[in-house]
Amino acid sequence: MIIIDRICLALAIIGGINWGSIGLFGFDLVAAIFGSQDALGSRIVFVAVGLAALWCLTLLFRSRTSDRG
Repeated sequence: MIIIDRICLALAIIGGINWGSIGLFGFDLVAAIFGSQDALGSRIVFVAVGLAALWCLTLLFRSRTSDRG
């Protein structure tokens, strides 16, 4: 796995945990950290997580063979 794959996967997991906390407890961790859902910091995190999730879609269609010999 290349480094961008790992970063995007980590961001997608963080987003999933945040959505889980919203669904289970009604608590938005990102909004709590940055002040609100409309705060610039929150919007940046939400966009980064969304882009990371789109990147992770490419993981589904890649060859499973390893480049290592």
